[in-house]
Amino acid sequence: MAKFTKEDALRYHEGKRPGKIEVIPTKPHSTQLDLSLAYSPGVAEPCLEIEADPNNVYKYTAKGNLVAVISNGTAILGLGDLGAEAGKPVMEGKGLLFKIFADIDVFDIEVDSKNVDEFVKIVKGIAPTFGGINLEDIKAPECFEIEDRLKKELDIPIMHDDQHGTAIISAAGLLNAVDLQKKKLSDIKIVVNGAGASAVACTRLYIALGVKKKNIIMLDSKGVIHKSRTDLSTIKKEFATSVNVKTLEDAVEGADMFLGLSVANVLKPSMVNSMADKPIVFALANPNPEIAYELAMKTRKDLVMATGRSDHPNQVNNVLGFPFIFRGALDVKATGINEEMKIAAVKALAALAKEDVPDIVNTAYHEMNLTYGKDYIIPKPLDPRLLTVVAPAVAKAAMDSGVAKAPIHDWEAYKNQLEKRLGRDNKLLRALTDKAKRNPKRVVFAEGANFKVLKAAQTVLHEGIAIPILLGNPDYIKKLIDENDLDLDGVSIINWRAAEERVRREEYAKILFRKRNRKGLTYSEAVDKMTNRNYFGAMMVETGEADAFISGSTSKYADTIRPAIQTVGIKSDINHIAGMYLLMTKQGPIFFSDTTVNPRPDAQTLVDTTLLTAEAVRKFNIEPVIAMVSYSNFGSIREGSPVRVQQAVEQLHHEHPELIVDGDIQMNFALNPELRTKMFPFSKLGWRKVNTIIFPNLSSGNIAYKMMQEIGGAEAIGPILLGMNKSIHIVPLESSVREIVNMVTIAVVDAQ
Repeated sequence: MAKFTKEDALRYHEGKRPGKIEVIPTKPHSTQLDLSLAYSPGVAEPCLEIEADPNNVYKYTAKGNLVAVISNGTAILGLGDLGAEAGKPVMEGKGLLFKIFADIDVFDIEVDSKNVDEFVKIVKGIAPTFGGINLEDIKAPECFEIEDRLKKELDIPIMHDDQHGTAIISAAGLLNAVDLQKKKLSDIKIVVNGAGASAVACTRLYIALGVKKKNIIMLDSKGVIHKSRTDLSTIKKEFATSVNVKTLEDAVEGADMFLGLSVANVLKPSMVNSMADKPIVFALANPNPEIAYELAMKTRKDLVMATGRSDHPNQVNNVLGFPFIFRGALDVKATGINEEMKIAAVKALAALAKEDVPDIVNTAYHEMNLTYGKDYIIPKPLDPRLLTVVAPAVAKAAMDSGVAKAPIHDWEAYKNQLEKRLGRDNKLLRALTDKAKRNPKRVVFAEGANFKVLKAAQTVLHEGIAIPILLGNPDYIKKLIDENDLDLDGVSIINWRAAEERVRREEYAKILFRKRNRKGLTYSEAVDKMTNRNYFGAMMVETGEADAFISGSTSKYADTIRPAIQTVGIKSDINHIAGMYLLMTKQGPIFFSDTTVNPRPDAQTLVDTTLLTAEAVRKFNIEPVIAMVSYSNFGSIREGSPVRVQQAVEQLHHEHPELIVDGDIQMNFALNPELRTKMFPFSKLGWRKVNTIIFPNLSSGNIAYKMMQEIGGAEAIGPILLGMNKSIHIVPLESSVREIVNMVTIAVVDAQ
């Protein structure tokens, strides 16, 4: 768990602008016309449309993406009843999480009332404003009645997250825990320590999933909830047992699972030892669990454990659920959140934990290789796949159970829409991935002894993108695979320096000697070069023993590109190479070239680079709209690099009139069609959106793509090497697994 001081927390919430959320306009508001449309008199038109058809409120207002987070502050975190105003920081925090994880807007509402009737009346009165309502930090038993009444009396999604959020996430963990422990839900005996809102919701959901009610023992602060007790509320009577036990110590003996939603340190090591073989302990009290994680794991080696803390494996964190559950419910205009939708979320979360974990998640949590197992039974909160996995599952369950007013018909389009919400619209990359999967190719990974390369190889193998061939010492690579629990069964591993590869090295050397003997290369030098993995791997592609080659993760760019040029060679029609980056931005994909090869291009080099880039962009099924940029606009400066750009544009217009290209032009005009058309109406670019940028030199191109990556938040894919005879691609030094996978995908498509 992250460490901070009281002062840190207070400074964070105060900051330059107190609080954690704000309201931002979504429509233009700079002119008098804008204001007239936003308010009076223009606002009358949507008002009349909604009056004629109330469903139009979703069309003309923010209701469909607006959730109320409502509390009376009677059960704030672990702090208890601090009142409505003291609960506001928590509600703002909930609003922040809704926004950053699922792009859902939130108004937090603190109701100063402990009276159930009054609270329900207030919420019902403001409900027309919202597409959904998240109830929060309301004490039991009032929270049960409030939620039940509002669900019956309103036709929008309503969920008390303290109950159902914990239930859904812990239930997902339970499904995987029993799977790992080789047990059945219908057979396990569960002890629930705590009888508050979360405990009740968890128990009910576990029963809905298949746990037998007779196999559950629940305890409150007075001990076992037994049928002989006369002080039980209606809800507690629901879980009363007739089993002859009175204390927690009695109850856990022989139990398969302990679920703690109570107080710290009540579960003793002796109690854990008394549980059944291969026990499950979910100690979810916060901030300190019912038994310390280290103590529990020391006590039992056959234990699967979860807590509510982020500094231990298997954190049961509600943020895994509520943003995505409401997202799915809102997107189909569900009239409620029912049991089917909750179970769909449970199963989606459990299934996701069994999938290969993206490198971005491993990096975020400082892990080498998270894999499904005792220390990873539920996904991590920062897993970017949660939105596109859980929300669709919930939406589909709403449709199947008959509570969806706006069913989804195109699920692929819906997932694309979800990606766009958080600026992760990778439609182009998905299309390339699909294309690669239709005809996967053999890809040589030069740096097969590197962990990230191995993880990338596993990913492309499992996803059917490519057939990996690894270069490296087989014993060392197999050791790395075993140590990191990777799955690369059947993948070819070639030790290019081994004695058994001598004949192949000599054959490759003969080919290289024939190519380079008039350029000063001797046969013995060619043989020596074949002990270099980059020469050997590229020659595998040249001879047809592989289809594509990937290197660069641990090598300098020049040391990788030189062997490729000498073995595979450059296309003869242009006799030129260049490096291009594909940048995935919130505005869509954009191509930058040249970013890696030509330091000080002359006009002809710029022409060749443009032609190679246009050809490459078309391979992505995109018609290139090319701006050749500089610090000048259409000849406004007649010296230095702008002159070379001007000369290149003139040549391209003359020799390739079909190409949509223009310049020289400054970057702001290139990217802003309205500004460009106003100032330069003669431009061949017209109103088109520029998707390709040709830079006047290597420095500007390299600086630009790295700036876009670091400051602009763009995902950079490349460098994509242009002009080679065969599919040879070089990843940047110290690339992430995701970057390597992306480049392999492009390499496969290139090889196709």
